[in-house]
Amino acid sequence: MVPIVTLEDSIGDIFRKARLSLSVTPEAAAQAAGLTSGEYTQLEETGKSAKPLNYTAIAKLLTLDGHKLERIAKGWLPKPVDLTIWRELRVITTADPEDGMKVHAYLVWDEVTREAALFDTGFEATPIQKLIEENQLQLRHIFITHTHRDHVAALVPLRAAYPKVRLHSNSKAAPADARNRANDFINLGSLRITNRDTPGHAEDGVTYVVGNWPEDGPHVAIVGDAIFAGSMGGARDQLTLARSKVREQIFSLPIETLICAGHGPLTTVGEEKANNPWFL
Repeated sequence: MVPIVTLEDSIGDIFRKARLSLSVTPEAAAQAAGLTSGEYTQLEETGKSAKPLNYTAIAKLLTLDGHKLERIAKGWLPKPVDLTIWRELRVITTADPEDGMKVHAYLVWDEVTREAALFDTGFEATPIQKLIEENQLQLRHIFITHTHRDHVAALVPLRAAYPKVRLHSNSKAAPADARNRANDFINLGSLRITNRDTPGHAEDGVTYVVGNWPEDGPHVAIVGDAIFAGSMGGARDQLTLARSKVREQIFSLPIETLICAGHGPLTTVGEEKANNPWFL
């Protein structure tokens, strides 16, 4: 059965995030969109509108791209990604037992040495441990994109299960030997992992880039919530910083680079440059 692919954020989610970041009232957003206040509230809540929207006006008010917004409203999705290029990459999706929110962790390994790295943990350790055992891997590293609960909930049991694993984080609360440093690189067999600061959604936000994939294939960027397919993590008063860091640190990667976000479908740098409404 082919899984149903949906974006993490509906158009209503995008409007809400932008409006809150810019301190725009619902009434002002409704007027720009050409809706009543009630209709606009329903749009933010459901992602749907019974009436056509004035995309040009609301995009200008919320500093978004109107054409890209309209594409998302009409059902845009990133092109399906062929993961056979990255045979040693697994997406592990777990859900919050309290509210059902889904989050992704990513497991990467070297085909020859079987050395593995985990990027974020999600809510459950068990599916990660199962993949490690099934593929006869040695977990060497855990890389944290940011320390929001959904991304680190299973960190304690995983560190207990793999006491020799090395932790990597941008958190000021992390031990000194676990903090990322500029220009650091980690070798994982033939793979090379580097880090790029991407704060905004989170103060300790960081993107990890996995390069030297077999035969110099496309890079993989594990970005946390810095950017999603068609959207980005909420940044409130740090929106300008969040956008600039995505442009500088993620959009500067080759367009074929695979973007592995904390939520939603896989995408690429090229897809997001062309279709993400947060970036004009």
